[in-house]
Amino acid sequence: MIPFLDLKKINLRHEEAILQSVRSVLHSGWYILGEEVKKFESEFAAYCGTKYALGVANGLDALELIIRAFGIGPGDEVIVPSNTYIASILAVSANGATPVLVEPDPRTYNIDPQKIESSITPRTKAILVVHLYGQSCNMKPIKDLAQKYNLKIIEDCAQAHGAIYSGKKVGNLGDAAGFSFYPGKNLGALGDAGAITTNDDSLYAELQALRNYGSHKKYENLFKGYNSRLDELQAPILREKLRFLDQDNEYRRGVSSYYMNHINNEHVILPCVEEGPLSHVWHVFAIRTSQRDNFIKYMNEMGIQTMIHYPIPPHKQEAYKEWNNLAFPLSEKIHSEIVSLPISPVLGLEDVRRIVEVINEYSPY
Repeated sequence: MIPFLDLKKINLRHEEAILQSVRSVLHSGWYILGEEVKKFESEFAAYCGTKYALGVANGLDALELIIRAFGIGPGDEVIVPSNTYIASILAVSANGATPVLVEPDPRTYNIDPQKIESSITPRTKAILVVHLYGQSCNMKPIKDLAQKYNLKIIEDCAQAHGAIYSGKKVGNLGDAAGFSFYPGKNLGALGDAGAITTNDDSLYAELQALRNYGSHKKYENLFKGYNSRLDELQAPILREKLRFLDQDNEYRRGVSSYYMNHINNEHVILPCVEEGPLSHVWHVFAIRTSQRDNFIKYMNEMGIQTMIHYPIPPHKQEAYKEWNNLAFPLSEKIHSEIVSLPISPVLGLEDVRRIVEVINEYSPY
C-alpha cells in the first residue's frame, strides 16, 4: 500500500537532531517558555518576514487569541470562507463573534474576493482568509476591501507554511496570522503546536500576556488569559525542521508538477494554481471526481491510500446546526467531490508514477 502520508519516515530523517535537542532541553532544567522557544520565535519570524512570531499551543488557539486580542467579540462579525476546515470558524465562535460564510473561487477553492463585499455589514470587523491546501489567497483585492471598510485581515496559514504572494510569505500579508504545526503539516511538530506572526507592536505585547494566563509578570494578571504556550520540547524540533522547509516544499512542487503534467483522465478535475509557482506549497494535492466513493474504492484496491479534505462543509456540521438549512452550493459540491492524493517530501518517484498510472486507467463505469 502506498500510504497517504508517512509521518514516521518524514521525522526519522531528523532523528539524531531531534534526540539531541530533547536531551538538551532535558538537561537545561527549563521546560516552559525557555530559550528554545525564544530561538524558534526569532527564526520563524525571520523566515516569514515579520517583526514577531509567538509560539502557542496549537493552530486553533493561534486564531482564537488573535481575534481576542483585536477585541472582536459578541455583536461583531468576521468574514470566513465557507470552504474550510472547521477550526477557522470555531476560532470566531469561541470569541462570541458571528462567522459570516463566503463561497470560494471554484478554481482555487480559496475564498472568492468578488463575493466578500456583499457580505460586509456595519458589524464586520475582520476578514479571515484561509490559504487552503497550501495555496495563497488572492490578497490584493482582499486588502483593498479591508482598507475601504477599515477591517482587520487575519490569515489562517495552517496549511501554507512558506507559500509566497507578490514576494511576501504568507503570515506577512495581513494584520496577524495563525499557524498550526500539527504533525502532518509541511512544518510539523511531534504533537500539537502553533504560532502567531504579526508586525503590530501592541498586538504582540497583548498576545504575549494572553497566551500565559494574561500575565507578563508571574502572579500579576492584566487579562483573563489562556494557557497556550509552545512546548519547550517542540521548539527545537521545529527549529530543526524549519531549516529544511523550503527544500521540502520544493520537493512537493516537483511531485505536484508531475501529477499536473501526467494525470490525464476525463473523470478527474486537477487543481488550479493561480498566483504563480511559489504561491502554492502543496500541503494537499486535491483533485475532484463526481463519483468519489467509486474512485476511493478503486484506488484502495490498487494499493493507494487517499484522504478527503473535507467530507462535510462547516455549515452542514452538527456543531453549527443553526446553519444546516443554509445553502452554499459551491462548497457543497467541492466537499462532495474532493479527494486528496499522496504528497510529501518522502514520497518516492516510483510511487508517484504508479499513482498517475493507476489514475489514468480509472473509469467509474
